[in-house]
Amino acid sequence: MEWLSLEFMQRALLAAVITGVTAPAIGTYIVQRRLSLLGDGLGHLAVAGVGLAMLTGAAPLPLAIAVCVIGAVAIELLRESGRAQGDVGLAIIFYGGLAGGLLLAALAGQGAGALAGYLFGSLLTVGAADLWAIAVLGAVVLLVSIGLMPQLFAVSADEPFARTIGLPTRWLNILVVALAAITVTVSMRTVGLLLVSALMVVPVATGTQLATGFRAGLFASMGLGATAAVSGTIGSYYLNTAPGALIVVIAILLYAASWPFTRLLQGRPDRPIEVGSPDDIPLPEQAAEEHPHAHGPGCEHPAVEHAGHIDYVHDGHRHAPHGDHYDEH
Repeated sequence: MEWLSLEFMQRALLAAVITGVTAPAIGTYIVQRRLSLLGDGLGHLAVAGVGLAMLTGAAPLPLAIAVCVIGAVAIELLRESGRAQGDVGLAIIFYGGLAGGLLLAALAGQGAGALAGYLFGSLLTVGAADLWAIAVLGAVVLLVSIGLMPQLFAVSADEPFARTIGLPTRWLNILVVALAAITVTVSMRTVGLLLVSALMVVPVATGTQLATGFRAGLFASMGLGATAAVSGTIGSYYLNTAPGALIVVIAILLYAASWPFTRLLQGRPDRPIEVGSPDDIPLPEQAAEEHPHAHGPGCEHPAVEHAGHIDYVHDGHRHAPHGDHYDEH
């Protein structure tokens, strides 16, 4: 345990824990929107910000955050207006951001090698100033992700429904992608811009297997992300490997281990119900019996898309809001 007395390891552990918690927190909403590769695209866009910082001599983190947030918001507005499909927008981020970053780094006379620490992470070189920046920005992401959980869940799971109940869907969508952009850029010193997407997605997939309900799944994914981050950081010290790569590998191993564990202890069916998953066989509807519980975003009952609306799984069957009562499927 001599590594505990090393200051660089102490800073690395703290930075890893913050990243391991914040990445799955905002990643839960990204996965809910079926944009699992958004983090990867934003990572490529952040490369352009780092390259611009090299060219201008500015600090990489603030400039990368600014470029990444502006790009993410622009893509979201284009998606909303219908002028660009989601996959086209992601392709623009992938190729334009990465190519732009490499070009700017070359113009700065530093070449692609200077970007390696940002692309693959450099956790063990995190300084005190870096740690403060990671902590402050991580706290912002966590406060918003948890504090606005019902609203962000509603707009991520069923945007038309969120709009009908009066939520500002445009601003909430922009908030989600902006928080994702901040998370990606903050994580470039820990797991790297090319690997941060895995930390935003894999613990979320694992948490979905192990927990029931959106809130439980979110906190489970945060705990799993922190576990992978701490284990990878400590393991990299003893194995003399890159911390970012080991963190992602451990997260994937936890996901693989969750499948048999879930089947054994919870006895779930082979195809688990997920938010937004289609129904193969529509079932008849009938009025539900007296039902004092009000279903809605954040009620912790799994939501399932069905015939253009959202059903909520309750006691082994589905309830669909219908006027002043629930239809039972």
